[in-house]
Amino acid sequence: MTVHKPAAGPVVLSCLPAAAMTVVMVADVVAGPGVGFLPLVSLGPAFSGLVGGWRRTVLTGAVALLLCVGLGVYDGLFEERRGFTAMASVMGVTGAGVAAAVMRSRKEAELAEVRSVAEVAQRVLLRPVPRSAGTLQAAVSYTSAVAEARIGGDLYDVIASPYGIRVIVGDVQGKGLAAVETAAVVLGAFREAAHDEPDLVGLGERLERSVAREVEGEKFVTAVLAEFGPGREAVLLNHGHPAPMIVREAGGVDFPEPDAFCLPLGLGAHGGEAPAPYRVDLAPGDQLLLYTDGVTEARDPRGSFYPLPDRAHLLKEPDADRALRALRDDLVRHAAGPLHDDAAMLLLRYRGRSGGASFTGP
Repeated sequence: MTVHKPAAGPVVLSCLPAAAMTVVMVADVVAGPGVGFLPLVSLGPAFSGLVGGWRRTVLTGAVALLLCVGLGVYDGLFEERRGFTAMASVMGVTGAGVAAAVMRSRKEAELAEVRSVAEVAQRVLLRPVPRSAGTLQAAVSYTSAVAEARIGGDLYDVIASPYGIRVIVGDVQGKGLAAVETAAVVLGAFREAAHDEPDLVGLGERLERSVAREVEGEKFVTAVLAEFGPGREAVLLNHGHPAPMIVREAGGVDFPEPDAFCLPLGLGAHGGEAPAPYRVDLAPGDQLLLYTDGVTEARDPRGSFYPLPDRAHLLKEPDADRALRALRDDLVRHAAGPLHDDAAMLLLRYRGRSGGASFTGP
C-alpha cells in the first residue's frame, strides 16, 4: 500500500498564524514595552484569514486578543492608550480576516462547482474510448493547456460503425470556451455521420459542411480520420493534421502521409485539393498513435521540440494505458512544466483479425 504524505506547503501555511503570534510574543517579552511589538499580534488572525476558514480565524483572533491582554498587562500598557490601541488593532484585523475567509470559501465552492460541471462536460464531449474495438486495443490521454480545465480544443472519438471502426483525432484553432464549442460541433457531426457515410471522403465532407455552417469567422479544425475494417489495412484521411505515427512490432517507426494534404475542416470554401484517402498496412502488434500538435510542438527550456520518434520505445509497454501514460509523463518532463497547448494522444494497437466491429467497455 502506498502512503501519501501531506504536502509541505499547506502544513507550513497552516502553522503560520501560530508561528507569527509566538514570534511576536517572544520578541515583545525580550525587547520590552518600549519597542512596540504588541500590535503585531494581529498578524495571527491576518494570516489565518488567508489560509483557514472563518471559524478558525475567529478562534485565532480570540487567542490573539487574550495574548494582547496578557502582554499588555505584563508590559503595563493599559495605564496608557497603547494597550487599548493594540486590542482594537487585533479586533479590526480579525474582522477583516473573517470577511476574507468567508469570501475565499465562497470562491472555492464556486470553483468546485465549475470543476464538477467541467467533468460532466468532459464525459459528454470526450467520452471514454473503449479498451477494445474490433481488431484494436485503444488507450487515450488528454491534457488541457487551460488552468483548472478538464477539456479544451482537442478532440477524439472511436466509433463502431457498419463500415468498420472509425476514429477521429482533431485540433481546433484557438483555446477556451469557443474552441470547446467548435470541438462539440465536430464530434456531434462525426458521431452521426460515422454511421451513415459509406466512405471516409463522404464522412469528411459531412464534417466540412457542419464546421462551415456552425462555426463563425475564420476558425478551422485540423483532423485525421481513420477506418479499420476486418483486414490488415487502415484507411486514413488527413485534413491538415500532423501525420500519425506507426510503431512496428518488427521494429521501426513510420509517419504515413498522403500524396497531398487537404485544407483543414472549415476552410473548404477557399478551394484547394480534394481530400484523398490513403491506406497503410498493419501487422499484428503494430501500433498507430494519433496525436495533436500540442505533443510535437512542446518545447523544453532550450526551445527544442519534443522528439516523438525517439520516444517510440515507451509504447512497448504491454499495457496500452500504462504505455501512453509513460509517454505523457515523458512529454511533461520534456516541457519542464505545464504544457502551453492542449495535447491529445490516441493509441491504437492492431491485434489481428476479429469477428466484427464490437466494443469492449472502457
